[in-house]
This record gives sequence, C-alpha cells and structure tokens, in this order.
Amino acid sequence: MKTYLSIVVLLFSSIVAQAQMTNEKLEKILTEEVDSIGGFTGRWQMKLKDLPLIVLTDETNDRMRIIAPIIEASRLDEELLLDCMTANFHSALDVKYAISDGILWSVYIHPLSPLNDGQVRDAVKQVFSAAATFGTSFSSTPLLFGGNQSEQNVPAKKDSLVFKKT
Repeated sequence: MKTYLSIVVLLFSSIVAQAQMTNEKLEKILTEEVDSIGGFTGRWQMKLKDLPLIVLTDETNDRMRIIAPIIEASRLDEELLLDCMTANFHSALDVKYAISDGILWSVYIHPLSPLNDGQVRDAVKQVFSAAATFGTSFSSTPLLFGGNQSEQNVPAKKDSLVFKKT
C-alpha cells in the first residue's frame, strides 16, 4: 500500500511540476502571440499590431502582469474615468483599466505558476483589446458580463443610491 501511495504522490508531483508556468514557458508563448518581442527574462517589451505591451514577472513571489499604456492620466476627464470604472465591472472582464505613474493602462495581473498556455494567450488578446477599444466599447472581449447598461438603468440622482452599513 505504501508503494502504491508513493507512486501516486510522485505522479501527481510530476504533473503539477510540468503544469506550472515559468518565465521560459511564458516567453515561448509570448513569442508566438506577438509581432515582436525584446527585453530580457521577466521584463519583456512587445508589439502587437503597433500597440506596445509589457510583461513583468516575479517568480519569487509568483506574480505576473501584462500591461499596455493607453493615455496620460492628466488627459482623462470625469466621463472617461467613469466609463473605465464601469467597464472594469461589465466589459473589461479579466483585464482592468488602472492608473500608475501618470498613465492609464490596460492591465492583466495573475499568479504566474497556475497559468496555462490558453490563459496567457487569452490575457494578451484581452489586454490588447481593452487598450484598442478605449474610448469606444471599453471591452476586452465581445462578451458583456453583467446588467444592461442602458440609460434607463442609471439612477436619476447621484444620491438616490443609499448604502447602509450592517
């Protein structure tokens, strides 16, 4: 019985080790997905249809992010900021709009090791799409997740929503 259990544990460990995303696997996938790639392991600069993308990893802390710059934050008005926040809830899906260092970015953040090939490929496409559709549909995919966004669903007054502490 102990031998059988040891074999099962070894097989499971081998499968888990093979499935973990690493910088080497990530670079191979990225090279297949983008038009050009440069930089160095864990810090890649890429181009996809003339849009710059950056991928940053931290294997020690098991983190990864794919980002694309969109616009200087100082050029955003209140309406665009609200559109971004609404998109973060309904149409940006796995990607979010975020501001850092004075720039609005399309951002995908995820633990590195549990990612699979398909998730990485999808993340690159979503980051690209969210950046490319900024100012129009603000979407990372054709899917709209959540409620209807028509004007009839918007409260008439800002103070008509009341949040109660429980």
